[in-house]
Amino acid sequence: MNFKEKANLIWSVADLLRGDYKQSDYGKVILPLTVLRRLDCVLAPTKQKVLNYLPKIKSSATDSTKDLILNSKAGHNFHNRSQFDFAKLKADPDNIAANLRNYVTGFSASAREIIEYFNFDDQIERMDNPQADILFQVITKFAEIDLSDMESMEMGYVFEELIRRFSEQSNETAGEHFTPREVIKLMVNLLFIADNDILTKDGIVKTLYDPACGTGGMLSVAEKHLNDFNSKAKLEVFGQEINPESYAICKSDMLIKSQNPSNIKFGNTFTFDALYDEKFDYMLSNPPFGVDWKKAKNIIKAEFDNKGYSGRFGAGLPRINDGALLFLQHMISKMKPSGTRIGIVFNGSPLFTGQAGSGESNIRKWIIENDWLEAIIALPDQLFYNTGISTYIWILNNNKDHERKGKIQLINATGAKDDELIKGVKTQDIASLTENRFYEKMTRSLGNKRKKIAENGEEKGIGFITKLYGDYVENEFVKIYPNEFFGYQRITVEQPQKDENGKIIRDKKGKLKPDATLRDYENIPFLKKQKDGKLVQQTIAEYFEREVVPHLPNAWIDKSKTKIGYEINFTKYFYEFKKLRSLTEIKADILALEEETANLEKGVLL
Repeated sequence: MNFKEKANLIWSVADLLRGDYKQSDYGKVILPLTVLRRLDCVLAPTKQKVLNYLPKIKSSATDSTKDLILNSKAGHNFHNRSQFDFAKLKADPDNIAANLRNYVTGFSASAREIIEYFNFDDQIERMDNPQADILFQVITKFAEIDLSDMESMEMGYVFEELIRRFSEQSNETAGEHFTPREVIKLMVNLLFIADNDILTKDGIVKTLYDPACGTGGMLSVAEKHLNDFNSKAKLEVFGQEINPESYAICKSDMLIKSQNPSNIKFGNTFTFDALYDEKFDYMLSNPPFGVDWKKAKNIIKAEFDNKGYSGRFGAGLPRINDGALLFLQHMISKMKPSGTRIGIVFNGSPLFTGQAGSGESNIRKWIIENDWLEAIIALPDQLFYNTGISTYIWILNNNKDHERKGKIQLINATGAKDDELIKGVKTQDIASLTENRFYEKMTRSLGNKRKKIAENGEEKGIGFITKLYGDYVENEFVKIYPNEFFGYQRITVEQPQKDENGKIIRDKKGKLKPDATLRDYENIPFLKKQKDGKLVQQTIAEYFEREVVPHLPNAWIDKSKTKIGYEINFTKYFYEFKKLRSLTEIKADILALEEETANLEKGVLL
């Protein structure tokens, strides 16, 4: 709860901005000052040590040399050589703007660059303007907020809570969401569980990458997980982020944790791969849902046309209004030949959008036929701050274990089955019957987030889902299918033209002429399920004779138009037929309701 208290304290500073700033612009002040104050608190114990050593450095030393020396004195990957800190800034109200600028420029290059991405100098000028004159008040308020006792994870929560609130103020779309920490923890568990033996080795070094890293939540949780698991292991994290404020926050976090801040790159991953030559052991991401790639269209299309599979997007291009599968293709291009595991969060669209031959279907075909898709986990809805939609974790692996080769594991962790069990049960009896094994309802909603995945224990939440994945056994929550199960052939069914008398028309060569108005399509699965539940191959001819010819004896297939497609209809695989209620039961319920209504009316009239 500490992070909520700190977030509330920081948010309260925004009261000073009211009138001089629009609510949607509060973040331009609050976020950079939170970063500055955080850096200030981290450096406080060694600040004087840095200042004492500063005169001993030769004037001929380069800036980079000075940074290295003073960083070592500060005990971090950064330092501040200004005479000022927040306490001293507060002590000189008449020169607050000049002193604050001196303080900012006193940071080492890596930290100074972070502040530059906020364009904070513009806000200094705006707040120091005589018409506003709030700069000193704002700095004083921040000087009273102690962030020295915050763990890196807690600061991540603080930043995400602040950004969530600013997002609500500016009415940002559902695509601008942030990943709840329990979802990240689940993804990290799923990503690392198969490599537990490897990760216990002393001195092991692994790399992890997030192409849409935001404020660095995925990277931080993964690093902490590995350090908790093996303190002698090292996880080098990499990321790229398009939003300047989120990039700056992520990079400041890397500085404080002694990670290499140069591993975090700024820019649009689609148009500029800032880590072009890098391959990674693990990758995690939660790209924006339903993000369009219109602005990057020309560059992406050129790479698709000119490079094909030697580029990032050779398998296909999805529709312009959803670039989710572009992110996944980009990540696949960064897999190591020796083996890489990927975890990515999507909404439902990438599972089934697009018919055979479309960009989305071709991408799924490429992934599944290369046997990279290992598992998909359906999560409960209402998990995310800015959207209540259903989400899915995809796990990919280009070096599957023997038992998983040629198969895809589906896990239904929505909690829907548990909800069905609870329906109709009196409130006081629910606890004794069952609890939902996948999520807990929150006592207070955070935006659209009304549920959270439990983080403790093996019988529910993260532990239970991880166990379902690791056990790799079919049960009521788990289905395991061969790759071919998700493939189908889309055939074009033609019927002949007929004249006014109903006679079939042929061309000069005696061939039947197709009637475009009667043209139809059939999706024929590669596999069919027999009565005993076994999956067997089926041919187009077999399906056509069985399903089409009895109804359309004159129909034929235009084989030149047959296409192969892949889709994953998650709901269908876990559907359970529910017997319809009898008319007697329905009638009894209606009569009971009528009687209840009549009694209520009597009570009102009396």
